[in-house]
Amino acid sequence: MARTPGLQPRRAALKMLDAVLRRGETMEQAGGAANGLGNPSDRALARAVAVEVLRWLTDLDALIDSATRDVLPVDAKARMVLRMMLVQWLRLDTPPHAVVATALPLLDGGPKRLAHGVFATLTRKEVRLPDVPSLPAAVVDRWGDRSAAIAAGIAQPPPLDLRLKRPADTARWAERLGGTSLAPGHVRLGRGANVADLPGYDTGDWWVQDLAAAIPASLLGEGGGRRVLDLAAAPGGKSMQLAAAGWQVTALDVNPRRMLRLRENLARVNLEAQTVIADALDWQPEAPFDAVLLDAPCTATGTCRRHPEVLHRIGPRQIAEMADLQATLLARAVGWVKEGGTLVYATCSLEQEEGEHIAARCPLTPDPIRPEELPEGVAPGVGGWLRTDPGMLADAGGLDGFFVARWTA
Repeated sequence: MARTPGLQPRRAALKMLDAVLRRGETMEQAGGAANGLGNPSDRALARAVAVEVLRWLTDLDALIDSATRDVLPVDAKARMVLRMMLVQWLRLDTPPHAVVATALPLLDGGPKRLAHGVFATLTRKEVRLPDVPSLPAAVVDRWGDRSAAIAAGIAQPPPLDLRLKRPADTARWAERLGGTSLAPGHVRLGRGANVADLPGYDTGDWWVQDLAAAIPASLLGEGGGRRVLDLAAAPGGKSMQLAAAGWQVTALDVNPRRMLRLRENLARVNLEAQTVIADALDWQPEAPFDAVLLDAPCTATGTCRRHPEVLHRIGPRQIAEMADLQATLLARAVGWVKEGGTLVYATCSLEQEEGEHIAARCPLTPDPIRPEELPEGVAPGVGGWLRTDPGMLADAGGLDGFFVARWTA
């Protein structure tokens, strides 16, 4: 039997979606389904189909349900294939005939006629997706009044943010790369750039880091040779920032594979840090540090622009588990800051249980974040804590959701 052109990346996308929605895996974990695709464009297509289905899942299901007499089970293979068919047509501009040709073979031995009929009905009606994706009801309940702005901020995949090793060169690099800058040391490019082919990659002049993700380390200022501990440091963006700012960095992470990546990143940009593979729940430093940065493990719901699977796989159980871990890590980090030193706590989560509720437990003296320390258009909230979300700076491409707080020991 002749192989259907384009079928393999769709099959990989189907496996990724099954791994995320049925087994609760992250897209990073599920991405192995595409590793066997030899062509990079096939791997990119598989990921694009899966990610866009997850971004628009609620609206895709509404369209499917509008065209079926009996509601398909939420985990039915026919529903999953129809989601993929619709997102290719409505979001990836794939012609309907090509959608049908590469989708129906995924249902060998299954309800091909049903899937074809539903898709044909919806194409005849010329249905469209809304301008802004609908969030799952449970997510709206958690995020409340912020939901509409966040939803608008995730309608498109995010741009590419670069963090410069030398912020003084911001204007020069923005011009050379053809990008824009929203803060010193930051350059933003459009989607689709091949990172390794960009000027400055081989010479280590920058690394990829979301604008919001760069804020926590920047709040520690210039190091002047002082010692800083970067907890949960991999893959290394914060450690590179701190080293470039003149800190003597101790980078700690429990994951050997991620720590290897951190070391490779440090080598590429020609920066140094002491790296420690250890569990922060067991490890003890020999002496306290001038500063500690705890960008704590979290549910990562703030990354929903690029990882929309968090909208569907994160719930109260995962949030509670992460909050318990964060509270324990923060309590340990407090004891590792020398008198007069600084502690910064951050999470890339939109959940108050992982941000405000954790920060309220810190016994140190608050050091409020000041407006002049932040990118233009980003401001601290009540009490000097910072909360960002994907709806902020939307006209400029948005940013990830973070919570950040700072104290003095």
